[in-house]
Amino acid sequence: MDHFCYHNGVLHVEDVSVEAIAAEVGTPFYVYSRATLLRHYEVMRDALSGTDSLVCFAMKANSNKAVLSVLAAAGAGVDVVSAGEMHMALAAGFPANRIVFSGVGKTRAELEAAVRAGIHQINVESENELYTLAEVARGLGKRAAIAFRVNPDVGVDTHEKIATGRKENKFGIDWERIVPLYQLASGMPGIDVKGIGVHIGSQILDLVPFRRAFERVRDLVATLRASGLKVERVDLGGGMGIPYRRNINDQVGPEPRDYGALALEHFRGMGLQVICEPGRLIAGNAGMLVSRVVYIKKGETRTFLVLDAGQNDLIRPTLYDAYHEIIPVHQADAGAPLLPFDVVGPVCETGDTFARQRRLPPLEEGDLVAFATAGAYGAVMSSTYNGRPLVPEVLVSGDRMAVVRRRPTLEEMTALESVPDWL
Repeated sequence: MDHFCYHNGVLHVEDVSVEAIAAEVGTPFYVYSRATLLRHYEVMRDALSGTDSLVCFAMKANSNKAVLSVLAAAGAGVDVVSAGEMHMALAAGFPANRIVFSGVGKTRAELEAAVRAGIHQINVESENELYTLAEVARGLGKRAAIAFRVNPDVGVDTHEKIATGRKENKFGIDWERIVPLYQLASGMPGIDVKGIGVHIGSQILDLVPFRRAFERVRDLVATLRASGLKVERVDLGGGMGIPYRRNINDQVGPEPRDYGALALEHFRGMGLQVICEPGRLIAGNAGMLVSRVVYIKKGETRTFLVLDAGQNDLIRPTLYDAYHEIIPVHQADAGAPLLPFDVVGPVCETGDTFARQRRLPPLEEGDLVAFATAGAYGAVMSSTYNGRPLVPEVLVSGDRMAVVRRRPTLEEMTALESVPDWL
């Protein structure tokens, strides 16, 4: 996180003090670094230089309009998984020809919206989806550009809830069935078959499963072409892991340049456009969640650090047992002792726990702390559980900051609800 550093003992995002942001917007809040977003996108783009490529940000990781606009202006594409995300991507400045639509449950209405928009590619995940899409496209007098998402039956060492490339997962089409389906689609009115895609999971810290998946995709391209079928693109999905624990070697994922070299090893010189869909890799280390200590509660066996952020603001620890470093906004004195805390939130759930027996410098009520590596799957997965408003999001660029999503009022939270007149 090159752009999150201490200056004069206070944590800064680029050149803006986290303490100053807290004073202006209140806590909790998310804050993003524009410089980090751009750096991570550019590193991934450069890793694939030497071939026709398109880096599509997986916006399920972070769908804030300002974050999207930063990446759209830099030339990125975007991977969406709903018509809502597609609408947001277009509004943020992504042209339709840089949008890829993935997802196993696209409705007829969503497919129609994608075909009308003329997006770059729809990743088809079942035979039934193919038939529905062909019917929709014919009805609109258009041809839909598609890639078939292959399920390569490749296992990965990641959390079971974010593994997507095994036969027992809901995603993609069994790779053995692709050739006859590709042949069928190549003759269907309304369908323009462009290629095949794969996505094997998220937070993958080893290149070995990527190699196995890429080998299957490369062999499948060769088989399709040997059958006289046209293959113009391969979509390699996303999934590259990032370090949440910074001082543990086995928690550090592969470098983008190594991933890019692996992709080029398999696909350069084949006359293919290579698409990849990183999300966490670009946004994860570009954001933090900042919270304030409300109480320090001493129990019989442990001390609780009670924050004003809860699981509704950052659900990853509750949902995935995920680890986030917790950083004091005011730098601890050199040699300060590390004390064990259970770091918890105010939500009425025992699961509202960010860390157990985490060793932190001494803290006091009112102190600010930051959750590192929270730019991906943080704000985008938040909710209003327990009647808690969504927290603000702030974007920093150099010495400038802007609130890019404000905290709603309680009145706004209830404005969409109504009581029937018969009550």
